[in-house]
Amino acid sequence: MKPKTKGITAAVLGTALGAGGLAFVAMPASADDKPALPQVSAEELIQSVVQAKPGAFDGTVKVSNDLGLPAVGNAVPGASALSMDSAHIFTDGAGKSRLAVTQGASQETVVHDGTTVWDYSSRTNTATKVTIPADVAKQKGAGSEKVTDPVAASTELLAKVRESSTVSVDGTATVADRPAYELVLTPKPTERTLLREIRVAVDSQTRMPLRVSVLSNGTATPALQVAFTEIEFTQQPADLFTFTPPKGAKVQEKTPALDQQHKDLAEQAKQDTKVVGDGWDTVVTGKVPADALNAAPKASGERKGGANADPKALLARFAKKVSGTWGSGYLVTTKVGSAVLTDDGRFAAGAVPEQVLYEALGQK
Repeated sequence: MKPKTKGITAAVLGTALGAGGLAFVAMPASADDKPALPQVSAEELIQSVVQAKPGAFDGTVKVSNDLGLPAVGNAVPGASALSMDSAHIFTDGAGKSRLAVTQGASQETVVHDGTTVWDYSSRTNTATKVTIPADVAKQKGAGSEKVTDPVAASTELLAKVRESSTVSVDGTATVADRPAYELVLTPKPTERTLLREIRVAVDSQTRMPLRVSVLSNGTATPALQVAFTEIEFTQQPADLFTFTPPKGAKVQEKTPALDQQHKDLAEQAKQDTKVVGDGWDTVVTGKVPADALNAAPKASGERKGGANADPKALLARFAKKVSGTWGSGYLVTTKVGSAVLTDDGRFAAGAVPEQVLYEALGQK
């Protein structure tokens, strides 16, 4: 898979379909305030973002979206990340991070100290401790860093999507009380995509992205906007990156399995996945494991419409039944992406119109 297509798919499509890939990247605090800043070329700005090392910071993130996701509540994996009230992010700038996501009266906390990841839910009073194997921890971007680190996610997007884009600097803005440049990436005319442009507000001093806005064709307001409302670049207390479960919490401990069976499954999944096209209209195709598609629901999960519901019944609720020369299946569409899951377990997904998906499914 080419690097730039991986970046587009993971960062743009993942968000469109509820995976939350941009959910912790970065609403404008005062969008009408346009500070005077030295001129900079688009290429210089992108290079400075990719190479930036903003260091330790403490920031509050807000997410606003009008994706047109199906109204199925928690049934769509990752949809909760797009309906969060706020997220508070702390990082030491060297791999340790703390993320607190607030939704209503509940909060989920994820703490990553470099070798261990804690995930605690106040709603269920449960905590999961995941120990990262030593050989994995040494790898750059191991563990959950890319999920909780807004710099890693947004700079990767910029580095990959610019190759198939027209890039420009469209003035300045003030985000989280900080002066920023407005960087705009627009698909080249040959790209068949649902997206019109991606706008990134880049901090003028640290070159860290402070806001990412995704706009789709035919709309004047962002389909998705993720932004810092407050941020402070300063050293963080070490105790923020340690976690002790509250009294009475149920604790589970896990160590990612790296045995041959899991390696074989990972390799098979890699072989079953194929990238069709190049650029913003990239489509990822592959196969869903039969066990996942035919999973028997748990009674409680099925009643609540949660993640344990019958996958096929869930599809019938929020997806459109479609067919073509490629076969038949279910189509899910949002303002910034679409996906098809066929009745025989194949899938195709991209930030593209449905016809592009069908063409990809028809390729051998």
